[in-house]
Amino acid sequence: MKITAQDEYGLRILVRIAKCKDKTGLSIPQLSEAEGLSQPNVSKLTRILRMEGLINSTKGHVGGYVLARPAADITVNDVLKALGRRLFDEEFCANHVGVLKLCTNSVDCSIRSLWTMVQSTIDKLLDKITIADLSTNSEKEAASTFQGFLEENAH
Repeated sequence: MKITAQDEYGLRILVRIAKCKDKTGLSIPQLSEAEGLSQPNVSKLTRILRMEGLINSTKGHVGGYVLARPAADITVNDVLKALGRRLFDEEFCANHVGVLKLCTNSVDCSIRSLWTMVQSTIDKLLDKITIADLSTNSEKEAASTFQGFLEENAH
């Protein structure tokens, strides 16, 4: 799975907003400075996150961005789907046909079964991890929590 800069920065912005105690939220300049990102990049990401219903903007010259719903109700999977695409989706096979119009394995493909299983496993894990998990836990606590999720999936 390739994690893009957009995925990483979008998650960082949401975690930063979730940690904010100010009712008016955080502005683009504040997010830019706090995360070490350019203002145009933060602006692009906040636009995507707002259009996908993950954050709301507050009005006025002191306005900023706040979560659109509680951090515990926003999963990492929600965020990644909003920011980009899944590792494996319906278009995957059509996009990897080689020089032909159809994949030579389009009827019977064990590789497609592998990618489907990998995507399902990733989805199950990322559907359990929330922005609250990322914004309220230290790295060590988060690692322990996520290890527990993995162990649940193993059974």
